[in-house]
Amino acid sequence: MDYVLSLLGPMAQGAQVTLTLFFITLVLAVPLGLALALVRISRWRVASQAVNGYIWLMRGTPLMLQLLFIYYALPFVPVIGIRLPDFPAAIVAFALNYAAYFAEIFRAGIQSVDRGQYEGSKVLGMTYLQTLRRVVLPQMVQRVLPPMSNETITLVKDTSIIYVLALNDILRTARGMVQRDFSTTPFLVAAAFYLLMTLVLTWFFQRMEKRYAKYDQ
Repeated sequence: MDYVLSLLGPMAQGAQVTLTLFFITLVLAVPLGLALALVRISRWRVASQAVNGYIWLMRGTPLMLQLLFIYYALPFVPVIGIRLPDFPAAIVAFALNYAAYFAEIFRAGIQSVDRGQYEGSKVLGMTYLQTLRRVVLPQMVQRVLPPMSNETITLVKDTSIIYVLALNDILRTARGMVQRDFSTTPFLVAAAFYLLMTLVLTWFFQRMEKRYAKYDQ
């Protein structure tokens, strides 16, 4: 037990790195995903097709490959030539990747709203943007909560791939202690940290779903 308790401090520091990446990714990817979804369903054909191609690229290639490209290959791309430090590179990779997934979730949520509500809003004199803000988006939020829950839980687990950039997240911290102590216990403690985070997220989204379900009654 004393050994397990001695692991909690370093693991908590690793969890801080994991959670920082998690929250920054959400702050960036959610609004970007919503913007991409709105462009995707817009009548701007060229922009819509460009966004569709972006989503296809991000969802069709591994996140780890995107992370390695941004960190190692981006400096050699003509015109860009930017070398990002490890943690900012991780933020960019995760935000761009998850924005694509959120965009598809938001697109499906927006398109699930009955078209008659657009017509009704138009009759009431509301503009398209007013209709989105006051009518469509509130309904979309309720409908996208289940898939958003799945994606955010996946994000918690995906943060472990920053191990390849030698960032001291939960997994790398655990691996270091396993090699130091010749014990697999740190891996079990790391698993407990991940399970705790996913438990909190599951509880949060269940509360949100129940809250929005009241409006349908």
